[in-house]
Amino acid sequence: MKTSVMILERKVLIECSGAAEKQMNALDEPLFVEMELYFSCLIRKAVRFGARSHAENFIAATPKLRIGFRPVVAVACDAKAFDGDQPLTDFPILKPQACVPKRLTIDYKNGKWVGDFFLVS
Repeated sequence: MKTSVMILERKVLIECSGAAEKQMNALDEPLFVEMELYFSCLIRKAVRFGARSHAENFIAATPKLRIGFRPVVAVACDAKAFDGDQPLTDFPILKPQACVPKRLTIDYKNGKWVGDFFLVS
């Protein structure tokens, strides 16, 4: 399945594998997917699913899929905690539309949601 949404006036292409689409259609509630762009001493991108997503504004891509984008910054720079949980806060970017991803991929493999996003097409 391919579809798109507008986030901050930028078009984001969403590509779901057949396995992801099948699993989404079996859900009772929509799947919430957040694209997190993390700024700190390092830059990281992550795709969070369901209860792990924290974006405030989600956009309906399909009846079973909601997409959010959240730029964040670490409260303090700690390279040791880069892969773990650490306090984050929303990052007020002057022109956030410049950071909105262009493409999001969603898959369902080995019983888990898997995703990635790309800042260039």
